Amino acid sequence: MKPNRPVPPTWLMGLSNASFGLYSGIAFFAIPQVLAAHHVTEARIAAITAMALSPNFWAVIFGPMLDVRFSRRWYATFFAFLAAILVFIAIMNLGHLVVLEIALVLGSCSAILSTTALGGWLSSVCPKADENKLSAWFNLAYICASGFTMIIAGEFIRRLPLWMTAVVLAAIVFLPAIIFLVIPAPGPDRRLAGESFTQFSREIFTLLRRREVLITLLLFLMPCGSFALTNLLGGIGNDFSASPRMVSLAGGAGAIVPGILGCLLFPLLSTRIPLRLLYLANGTLGGLFTLSLVVLPHTPWTFVLALFGEFLFQAVSYTGTVALAFETIGQNNPLAATTFTFLIAATNVPVAYMLYLDGRAYGFGGVRGSFAADAIISIVVCLLIGFILSRLQGEAFGSGIPVMEPLNPLLPDE
Repeated sequence: MKPNRPVPPTWLMGLSNASFGLYSGIAFFAIPQVLAAHHVTEARIAAITAMALSPNFWAVIFGPMLDVRFSRRWYATFFAFLAAILVFIAIMNLGHLVVLEIALVLGSCSAILSTTALGGWLSSVCPKADENKLSAWFNLAYICASGFTMIIAGEFIRRLPLWMTAVVLAAIVFLPAIIFLVIPAPGPDRRLAGESFTQFSREIFTLLRRREVLITLLLFLMPCGSFALTNLLGGIGNDFSASPRMVSLAGGAGAIVPGILGCLLFPLLSTRIPLRLLYLANGTLGGLFTLSLVVLPHTPWTFVLALFGEFLFQAVSYTGTVALAFETIGQNNPLAATTFTFLIAATNVPVAYMLYLDGRAYGFGGVRGSFAADAIISIVVCLLIGFILSRLQGEAFGSGIPVMEPLNPLLPDE
């Protein structure tokens, strides 16, 4: 990176992550609602959504590609553009479910690779002292952007010609990539892809031998901060007598308003509480909030309260996740994007199994059963891990994680 190249404000770099959120609001909220309105069965919608979510796990295998040949800016821009094109294809094929499903899966993979290339890129240019602020703005961009498209995408599809909706939504998804132009871009190290996979594997084994990093992975793999209920609430509005329009508006506002509050609270809290302790405390308090919902009546306003509360605690949790990932990567890491992909992929594991368990609990006890199961599991696990960490010698709750040593220096700016 050129030493005299100015770094833009932290908030602007964080907002460049909006493309991922814009895509998610369309793919995982608006399109399922439109399919339901067209009388597609719940089972088919769930299957399409599950397939579209699957790149959260397997996209990690493409991580090493993001650190070779081209700059991370190039990869972030290319995959944001590809995600936008696939949004266009998905909207134009709402009546062709096979094509729609393929477009959503490939679009999700593209959006994930764009945001992980961006995460590795920003970790290399952001000053160390600003990493917690960057993680807040990074997550804030995702939350607000997804809430925005939760509200507008369905309305566009219902009111505008389909081709116009497809063009507008695709353009909206790609628009935040304009910010990339003002962020310094460390150049690639010109390694071959095969070499990068080998080095990544070696680096991951080195990473997994560090106790502090194992603690972070334990936090990511356990349901301490998954708040998987946010993925379930959109489909149970009828249980609270909430109309489809109210579900859309509450879902969008519920993502944006508490998301902003949670992301802005995080930098303040992280200056007073070590990151790992803050992560566990937030999971415990969030579980207690979820448990309180069990005794409330099934009214539309309870549904709104549930959405706002779950998104608030999820915002704090996800911001902490990104902060811990940035801290682990460190500065000038030639495998920054690869490592960011690996760590973020780990956080999707508890989302998947908790969503499954919440769904099973719903089958046995309805909404109350789902809320109770999610809350009790989260609280017990948070307390158990907190007890284990408190018994470890050293700074188990400290925020300092030894970072990975770079394998070789970055080349000058492209």
